[in-house]
Amino acid sequence: METTVVQANLPPELTARARSYVDEGWAGGFDELLADALRCFLESHAYRVTENLVMEDVK
Repeated sequence: METTVVQANLPPELTARARSYVDEGWAGGFDELLADALRCFLESHAYRVTENLVMEDVK
């Protein structure tokens, strides 16, 4: 699978919590955890994007 390198500035407490999930085995690695978190965010907000596009079309 092709990947893209992304640089992000994260608050230390968020990074620490994420690393603890990796250390406890909840994710295969930090990159995997971040990709899963981004995927969940995008999937859970897709309906809002669709709704906004529909509303723009209605106007």
